[in-house]
Amino acid sequence: MAGVKIRNLVKSYDDNEVMRDINLDIVDGEFVVFVGPSGCGKSTLLRMIAGLEDITSGDLFIGDTRMNDVPPAKRGIAMVFQSYALYPHMTLYDNMAFGLKIAGKSKAEIDAAVQKAAKTLHIDHLLDRKPKALSGGQRQRVAIGRAITREPSVFLFDEPLSNLDSALRVKMRLEFSRLHDQLKTTMIYVTHDQIEAMTLADKIVVLSAGRIEQIGSPQQLYHHPANRFVAGFIGSPKMNFIDGKVAGIAADGVLVELAHGGRQQVAVEAGSLKIGDAVSIGIRAEHLLLDQHAPILKAKFTVLEALGDFSYLYADSNASDEPLVLRVPDTVQVAHGSDIGVSADPQRCHLFDGDGRALRRLDTAGTAHTASARETARAAAA
Repeated sequence: MAGVKIRNLVKSYDDNEVMRDINLDIVDGEFVVFVGPSGCGKSTLLRMIAGLEDITSGDLFIGDTRMNDVPPAKRGIAMVFQSYALYPHMTLYDNMAFGLKIAGKSKAEIDAAVQKAAKTLHIDHLLDRKPKALSGGQRQRVAIGRAITREPSVFLFDEPLSNLDSALRVKMRLEFSRLHDQLKTTMIYVTHDQIEAMTLADKIVVLSAGRIEQIGSPQQLYHHPANRFVAGFIGSPKMNFIDGKVAGIAADGVLVELAHGGRQQVAVEAGSLKIGDAVSIGIRAEHLLLDQHAPILKAKFTVLEALGDFSYLYADSNASDEPLVLRVPDTVQVAHGSDIGVSADPQRCHLFDGDGRALRRLDTAGTAHTASARETARAAAA
């Protein structure tokens, strides 16, 4: 097993710089997920670690060895792609054994490695079948098994579940978690699905436009986003944003006058904010409350999504370009088109300055709280 270190990495195609200022430490045995929208650079970064893309400048270490000029086959990695890439004319056994045969392993070594990987993935009873006789999930297990037989120092996964249906994706997420617990090997996983990132990762790396926006645990990113981009990307549904301007500054937080009336106190440290500065409040769906008595703003109810023991309530408001989303109990009944009032606990609100950077939140004692994830967020310091 081995950790991965990336220092000042840059990737360019001719004069087009697509990845810049990438610095990252992945500890031996961690499950790290690269997440971000399409085109953010997450797959490019994974391919540079694998050796499938050249590094323009900077350094990549796997363990203590600089890997910039080491060919992929000698990096001690195994990669699983979105495509299963199985040989259709071979049995599962032969698919999993093929790489070991090419490497010149003995028949006994190959058999032991294949049987062990197949048992780990619960496909040992399918080894005599060919890929066409398998489900999508079983084919993905074979692709993973082929990687396991190589006993790599680092596993690389490039959107391995995107070809599966939603129910099977949930099942395979559990399989990945179990596999990591069992193998205890460093795993780097790329996905555009932030739910996969939240449920699988020890540590998440959020990328946007070729840069790292924030690094941290799922809970750190959810509760203490470094900027508005991360706040809007991590979490489903996305965070509500309400624009306003600073109306007051005190020891217990910042008072914000909303763009279309109403005021909201936010328990954050003001930093360099001044009265009149443009800001935006961020409130997650579960923290935005129905309130007909002392609302911070009014909205018009449009849609109720019933999801069993809770519902998502959508409402249009002049205070936001997008519908406000509230998570409410399943017992809530609202007439379509009716006016509702909403409010929020100051301790549950986030505040972002005009550049989208998050202000440090205060705890109940009134002291500033900074998530460790923010300390590693290069974009927040930029």
